[in-house]
Amino acid sequence: MKALTVIVLVLLLSIVFDPVTPLLFWLLILIVTFRFGKIEIRKWLLIFIPFLIVALGYVWTSAVFSDPPEGTELIVYLSVGSIEITNYGISTGLALGLRVLCFTGLSLIFILTTDPVKFILSLVQQCKLPPKLAYGLLAGYRFLPLLTEEIRIIRHAHKVRGANRETGIKGKLLTLKRYAIPLLASAIRKAERSAIAMESKGFTGERDRTFYHRLKIRWRDWIFFGMMFGLFWVCVFISQMLGTFRW
Repeated sequence: MKALTVIVLVLLLSIVFDPVTPLLFWLLILIVTFRFGKIEIRKWLLIFIPFLIVALGYVWTSAVFSDPPEGTELIVYLSVGSIEITNYGISTGLALGLRVLCFTGLSLIFILTTDPVKFILSLVQQCKLPPKLAYGLLAGYRFLPLLTEEIRIIRHAHKVRGANRETGIKGKLLTLKRYAIPLLASAIRKAERSAIAMESKGFTGERDRTFYHRLKIRWRDWIFFGMMFGLFWVCVFISQMLGTFRW
């Protein structure tokens, strides 16, 4: 339900082309994030700041290089040579930049408040995702930290033995080869052990298997769904009342 809400809201925001609607909705997203999501501000900012820079890039490039359609009433705020910053360019840039911020805010709500294991299980139980694919994703997700630890061990082992002293592009390629071969061998061994363990426990990938954790859609999920859509249409209504709404 959370993923569905985010996907549909992203699609709706994609057809809105005024700055007021995404600005209001982004402010409401922030309220929902920190009031109900219980997310650390520092952690949120570390992920959000790169996307803020991208949004500022949209605002700048649209303001400087905008190409307004014929018949548009333009107000020139600044003119430097052949570059003109107009009301149309700034409005377009703000609409695109704030849309990026809304996309980022919605994505962070989902990413930072969702247990990946429960999400995959929910896809299997609610959306009929094939169990083979689902458990393959879970196994891959579990292997990622193990591979990171493997890289750390290999790097330390090479330092102890005096390896990786080559410089330049050739040295980098040799280092990559030294890392890739043992990592690949380790990944194959782990995958084989996991496959044998799953087969020994009767896992065949059939859909009629039972689950220890049963995930159900509750009334709180519907409240979140309705609340987020309600907030979006409130923003659209306010933008229409102000005469700024475009799509």
